[in-house]
Amino acid sequence: MLNKYRVHEVAKDFGKNSKEIADILTQYATTPKNHMQVLDDRELSLIFESLTQRNQVESIESIYADVYREPKSAQSAKAPAPQQQNQGNRPAQTNQRPAQNGGQQQPRREAQPQAQKAAGAAGAQTQNNGGQPPANRPATRVPEKKVVDTRKGGNVNLEKYDERLEKLAAGKTNQMQAGKQKFQGRNNNRRGAFQGNKRRQEEQEKMRRLQMEIAKKTPLVVKIPDEISVGELASRMKKTGAEVVKTLMKNGVMASLSDVIDFDTAAIIAEELGCKVEKEVIVTIEERLIDTAEDKEEDLVPRAPVVVVMGHVDHGKTSLLDYIRSANVVSGEAGGITQHIGAYQVDVNGKTITFLDTPGHEAFTAMRARGAMVTDIAILVVAADDGIMPQTVESINHAKAAEIPIIVAINKMDKPDANPDRIKEQLTAYELVPEEWGGETIICPISAKTGQGIDELLEMVTLTAEMKELKANPNRTAHGAVIEAKLDKGRGPVATLLVQNGTLHQGDVIIAGTAVGRVRAMTNAKGEKVAEAGPSVPVEIIGMGEVPGAGDDFHAVADERMARELVEQRKHEQKMAASGPVGKVSLEDLFSQIKQGEMKDLNIIVKADVQGSAEAVKTSLEKLSNDEVRVRVIHCAVGAVNESDVMLATTSNAIIVGFNVRPDNNAKDTAARNHVDMRMYRVIYDCINEIETAMKGLLSPKFKEVELGQAEVRNVFRITGVGMVAGCYVTGGKMQRGAQMRLLRDNIVIYDGAIASLQRFKDSVKEVAQGYECGITFEKFQDIKEGDVIEAFLMEQIEV
Repeated sequence: MLNKYRVHEVAKDFGKNSKEIADILTQYATTPKNHMQVLDDRELSLIFESLTQRNQVESIESIYADVYREPKSAQSAKAPAPQQQNQGNRPAQTNQRPAQNGGQQQPRREAQPQAQKAAGAAGAQTQNNGGQPPANRPATRVPEKKVVDTRKGGNVNLEKYDERLEKLAAGKTNQMQAGKQKFQGRNNNRRGAFQGNKRRQEEQEKMRRLQMEIAKKTPLVVKIPDEISVGELASRMKKTGAEVVKTLMKNGVMASLSDVIDFDTAAIIAEELGCKVEKEVIVTIEERLIDTAEDKEEDLVPRAPVVVVMGHVDHGKTSLLDYIRSANVVSGEAGGITQHIGAYQVDVNGKTITFLDTPGHEAFTAMRARGAMVTDIAILVVAADDGIMPQTVESINHAKAAEIPIIVAINKMDKPDANPDRIKEQLTAYELVPEEWGGETIICPISAKTGQGIDELLEMVTLTAEMKELKANPNRTAHGAVIEAKLDKGRGPVATLLVQNGTLHQGDVIIAGTAVGRVRAMTNAKGEKVAEAGPSVPVEIIGMGEVPGAGDDFHAVADERMARELVEQRKHEQKMAASGPVGKVSLEDLFSQIKQGEMKDLNIIVKADVQGSAEAVKTSLEKLSNDEVRVRVIHCAVGAVNESDVMLATTSNAIIVGFNVRPDNNAKDTAARNHVDMRMYRVIYDCINEIETAMKGLLSPKFKEVELGQAEVRNVFRITGVGMVAGCYVTGGKMQRGAQMRLLRDNIVIYDGAIASLQRFKDSVKEVAQGYECGITFEKFQDIKEGDVIEAFLMEQIEV
């Protein structure tokens, strides 16, 4: 069959419902699946045969009734009823009727004649075979002869009807030939051709004018996204760029064709130019690819808590993890973990806890810097004989910034000089008040060496997790975070993933940051190959195209091709972001961010030379809080500004304030890369006044510091009449006579002044470059020691 003829179409053409046709097929062939099933020739023959047998013709005249009817006759409207009936009686004969059937509801032009021709052949066969359907004989498109059932029609003069039909057919042929001759004659007649072309042009001009009138009455619909360039807007409105720029200028917007304007501006311009505006909703690849739908409450099930252990060096973090791992190892594992993957799970009274084996707070901060909030609980390890140390304070501030509950484990309780009460008292200074003192912080005295109190600690972890009601939906595509990643020589990129929601299966396509790949193999913390991993389960996978970054989010996706497109898009965005302006907070744009409502908390990190100064700066800054902005000192410590401080500032969007201290080289490089604003002061009131005026929008810095270079003091000697001279080696940049300088001892500022003289051997020089030695004297300062560092800089005026 050339055309598809379906059950419901047959039913419609015969005035039946689909169920009646389905019943016929059920009786004589097979039951159709539904009303859309396509019928073959044999099934059509059976349907037509059945309907022919059940609906006998009343008279032969009814078959050719329309032949004697004029097309213009008003009776054409009455034709459908008998025609519809006759279609069921003699489908073979309807093949001979003219196409101009005034009132009859015609079936599809292609499907019906073929089906009816097939039915005609089937009817002829049925008559010859005594009412039985033909066996495997295809129906011909044109019946060889007309078969008329005369059992009830009486004597019929068939020649009369045949003659009439032949005349009709001949008339059609003559008309076609005449049309062809007329067309050929026109081609031969130049005058006729010219008139025809002229007529055609007039008709086209009329159509053009009509379309323009319709266009004037119907405004053009323009879809505009959130942002659009002026040139693109002109193109969409079918206007010239000059018209759009002129309209923009009328509305007070000075923009060129390449400038980008927002939706509201573009909508006003489009409406002024007579267009109808619609908002264009752009669905990104990420939105199409990654499922971010919220889980329903009934789909959520409890999951294991994810715990990170933090604390000062040598306070027992690793010892605690080792004891927990060995004490809670599943029996039959041949003594412990066979393969270390950076995270592992333990069972505590039938409940599972996932531990992240991170090297202190550095990795934890690196993960937070990428926006991955992977941990639920932090265990802070403090040595009972040592007390609160600088890294302990950093750990507390990092955990607070991440807004996760802290459980304090006072370790080394087996030592004779252990003093847990002193530790508890020190913790209160950092807003960690023990429960027995009326606070909310859980404190567990333990010994990682003997195992004392570790069971109670794990029990507190499970209770804290129960209070948080941690839940996830395992029946969806997996997403989570990359804990760590490396390049293995034999296996290629290897990544440790922590599944946070959904279930990760072997063979899934995953995308993590700018890396994409397929999970070829998964290994759990015990070194066993697994086929799937649910929420809070850490696994090591191979199959990524490149090494992802620690802390990157990963998502399991369905379309690998689209995932690769998204990766390329992310790489391009990273390049653009690296060259574009950054959105970090700085004192210069602080007031504008406050006014726009973007700044509710001003986070500050304070570093000072002594504890008293640090506390004084912290207290003074926190008093600057007002109704619009709350000043929060999220970290306050003694010592130079280091890389850890810059990482915390990056993750918390904070400003670093240094009092009588300087950043080390690593901190400078990291701050420059991450665009962290660092402010160094020598007078406490300068610090307070500058931040206060920045909050009020009055800050207008007139000078900025331009670093020239650094030099290290290798030798110190006294010259009569000159005083103390520093024999220096220039380690970076250059030293310049007359430049401002500061003298650093252990990154603490000892002196701030100017370079009085600069000598190269016996000659006085203007500057000394990197890699050369020189002698330097300072104005009114003699306390110079070997190992001191000299920083030279200039103060440049800023044009406001």
